[in-house]
Amino acid sequence: MSQGLPAGNTCIVGAGASGITTAQVLAERGLPFDCFEMGSEIGGNWRYDNDNGVSSAYRSLHINTSRQAMQYAAYPMPESLPDYPSHWQIAAYFDDFVDHFGLRDRITFRTEVTRVLPLDGGGFDVTIRSRDGGEPETRRYDHVVVANGHHWDPRWPEPSFPGAEDFPGEQVHAHYYRTPDVLEGKRVVVLGIGNSAADIAVESSRVARETWLSMRRGAHVIPKYVFGMPTDHLTDSPVARTHHKVQQASMATMLRVAVGKMTDYGLPEPDHRILDAHPTVSSDLLVRLGHGDLGVKPSIERFEGSEVVFTDGSRVEADVVVYCTGYKVSFPFLDEAVVAPSDNRVALYRRVVDPEHPGLFFVGLIQPLGSVMPLAEAQAHWVADLLAGEVTLPDRAEMHAQIAAYDDTLRKRYVASKRHTIQVDAHQYLAELARERKRRRS
Repeated sequence: MSQGLPAGNTCIVGAGASGITTAQVLAERGLPFDCFEMGSEIGGNWRYDNDNGVSSAYRSLHINTSRQAMQYAAYPMPESLPDYPSHWQIAAYFDDFVDHFGLRDRITFRTEVTRVLPLDGGGFDVTIRSRDGGEPETRRYDHVVVANGHHWDPRWPEPSFPGAEDFPGEQVHAHYYRTPDVLEGKRVVVLGIGNSAADIAVESSRVARETWLSMRRGAHVIPKYVFGMPTDHLTDSPVARTHHKVQQASMATMLRVAVGKMTDYGLPEPDHRILDAHPTVSSDLLVRLGHGDLGVKPSIERFEGSEVVFTDGSRVEADVVVYCTGYKVSFPFLDEAVVAPSDNRVALYRRVVDPEHPGLFFVGLIQPLGSVMPLAEAQAHWVADLLAGEVTLPDRAEMHAQIAAYDDTLRKRYVASKRHTIQVDAHQYLAELARERKRRRS
């Protein structure tokens, strides 16, 4: 293993949606970098059957924010694309983005970052390994940008349900779901009420013998279109961008008029206001419920043989249980002594900067009410400012105070859940980053 080889000033881990926008911004600013990607192509989670082995895209996947809300400012999506493109169209857009900016030759494909080690005197030793063989190699960098995504390490129910180990059917996490043929003719239970759960339950309802959608709590289900327009076009007014209560009230009124109450469809009454939890976006789920093509159950309590028993005491025979229980935030290349996510919480200043390890940045480690891509692009611009020495950071005490305030805001604003540990409001967060970019060095 070689040590301390000359390398670009910054190492970017991953060439998915967050990695490629970071590469574009650094290249535009003339800042040297190396970008390493485990797979043979760019796109990360949006590359269906990505040979990096960690994509969770299923065959029917489409984006659930409109293309205008998802696109990079530096390279808008073509107007020829539909309002809600498929994963194939998004992957093609990413390809066009990389080729337009001449970035493909700047990315080292089929190469895994296996370790990032902070050094006492500053900088990092980064160990990489080619997936085509050869010895691991260690290079030294001044900075590391972690852009490996957070929808790739599936989180199973914790603890597992009693009797699950003796269930004779199949138990699968949504991460491994690809096509509905595995559900055809089966009795299916889908656990969850997020976007993946809604999509999979809808697909199952078309081919399965019967489908049950099981959930711990109710949710507000938002259609993709209202009054013939993508919903986020109607709820993203200039006033709503700056006033959460206005956005919340307008969304609640619009949904009541457009779709009625969730209980009208057999769903439980949500125990929270709209936008106090990450919304479920689906135009098909309520229709399938209204048709009686799938049923609703509370959370699973236990398994008894081939039966799934729910918390209300009801039970159904099942052949397949699909767990749509989210993902763990994890960084296999970072020792727990460096960064140890606790219940998906990572202590980062403005969701980007590690106060304890200067030069270690995270791009895309957010869950917005909206799309990650434009926010990751804004994060990359701030990181570039920091790398170029044009702006400064507050001292560690102030950074930790902001992190504590952020955590407190999450507890007050959102439903307690591991999925809300990295939540941000898109417009408020963009304003925060804009203020950081004004913190110019004197």
